[in-house]
Amino acid sequence: MEDEKQPQLFGFLNIYKPKGMTSFDVVAKLRRVTKIKQIGHTGTLDPFAVGVLPICIGKSTRLIEYLEDDKEYLATVQFGKDTDTYDLDGTVVKNYDKKITQDDLLSVLDDFRGEIEQLPPIYSAIKVNGKKLYEYARKGEEVEIKPRKVFISKLELISFEEEKQEAKILVGCSKGTYIRSIAYDIGQKLNCGGYLTALERTKAGVFNKENSTPLEDFKELPDVENKMINPLDVLPLPQVKLNDIEKERVNHGMPIYNKGFKNSDIVILVYGGRIHAIGMVKDNQILVKKVFEVL
Repeated sequence: MEDEKQPQLFGFLNIYKPKGMTSFDVVAKLRRVTKIKQIGHTGTLDPFAVGVLPICIGKSTRLIEYLEDDKEYLATVQFGKDTDTYDLDGTVVKNYDKKITQDDLLSVLDDFRGEIEQLPPIYSAIKVNGKKLYEYARKGEEVEIKPRKVFISKLELISFEEEKQEAKILVGCSKGTYIRSIAYDIGQKLNCGGYLTALERTKAGVFNKENSTPLEDFKELPDVENKMINPLDVLPLPQVKLNDIEKERVNHGMPIYNKGFKNSDIVILVYGGRIHAIGMVKDNQILVKKVFEVL
């Protein structure tokens, strides 16, 4: 049970996740530090991956859907083999004799830019018929995996070591993109095999590596309080300042007058410099969607 005497935390953290931990492990540690159960993250990172993991503390978990969800990764791809998981944690299922050049690699990258269809790895948490894909894989069961449309906004070759057959590739992408699948698919396109050996998320929406804080820095509650990010500073939504009368209307779920926003716009209702509620514009009114009791 949360300590009623401690301050009610409301905001985001920009965590740099270390290797070897799941995203849930990060949440579990922060729950121990803060004694707060209501903590969530905005996008899973595999245990072998490192990098930016935005965390929502307290009732700010109700704001996750309004955060920008584009991602950026630095992927290290080893060519010459396929693994069943498309990464270094899997079992090698095929070896290739073919060696590629940097020009070979550059010649196919265009095929993976823009909107593409991607098959998720069989070792993933996507559900088919109520069951996660990796559960089928572990039992050796066949299941139909349908391709998904994702958008690759950036695909840049950072380096290629021909002797090692290893590339570092910077990937900017939409939510739901599997970088493991990109590594595998490039290997298939070049007929040389490929899998991820390292992955670093350098950006998640407005959160980036440069402004992140290593998880190990959060040892006590003040460490969390000092690094808390006010959602007003990062949410990409218009803001409406409430007066006292409007605040009371919002508290009772009553609409307020629309101050010039477009129909269906989502707006932040602000009181006292804090997020008080989320509203949606409908004609000449702003309807109340969510109220945050943080004041």
